[in-house]
Amino acid sequence: MWRRIFSRGDKAFEIPAANSPLFERIDWERLPRHVAIIMDGNGRWAKGQGLLRTAGHTAGVKTLKNILKTAIGLKLDALTVYAFSTENWKRPATEVDFLMGLFSEYLKKELMEMHEDNVRIHFIGRIGELSPGLMRQMHEAEELMQGNTGVKFNVAVNYGGQDELLRAVRSLAREAAEGKVAPETIDAALIESHLDTAGNLPVDLVIRTSGDERLSNFLLWQSAYAEFYFTPINWPEFTPEDFVTAMIDFAGRDRRFGGLTNQ
Repeated sequence: MWRRIFSRGDKAFEIPAANSPLFERIDWERLPRHVAIIMDGNGRWAKGQGLLRTAGHTAGVKTLKNILKTAIGLKLDALTVYAFSTENWKRPATEVDFLMGLFSEYLKKELMEMHEDNVRIHFIGRIGELSPGLMRQMHEAEELMQGNTGVKFNVAVNYGGQDELLRAVRSLAREAAEGKVAPETIDAALIESHLDTAGNLPVDLVIRTSGDERLSNFLLWQSAYAEFYFTPINWPEFTPEDFVTAMIDFAGRDRRFGGLTNQ
């Protein structure tokens, strides 16, 4: 059974059930558990349409709704998206202000719907450097959905992978200086517990839209053994069908994690 979730223009998109035609080629035994997306190409899409960059960001939010709902239908464990990096502050102030307003508007409009869909939202990055109003909205959203058991929806805002690792190392250094942690006991699991994504599974698949083929300082530790899927499609034009194509491509990969394929 399909359920209407939101409208994109005058066309409604619905959470697909397991037997949906959208999923007919899915290998349910070989799906990634944690998918991360670098949502690139909003500005390029807008330029190609003769529109302002802000129009691209607005269109990108609509795409994100579609992909989150598709992830729900696929029953993924986690979806992590790169919404705003620590380097994005270099953009014009008008664009940064627009993006911050867009985050706020997204939470106002989509909060209860995500909650009803059993999504658990979590914001990662230097959230404490955002405006008090936006921080309050983010905190309230996390509080509302903290008991949900569906897709973990991690939104990276004011996030950088190197910065995250630096913060984790400094935190561990303080604990060591205070005698709470013995340096020789620091292992990968302890480092992971100090990352913004603590409690999440490692990233299985990183998707980047719009043609560039790099991580751009996103989830550096978490993506150590991730598969990568690059597409020239700009984010506003990335569809659920494109997302499913990435899932099918992932299912065909031979993941050895440094070992050899079992014969």
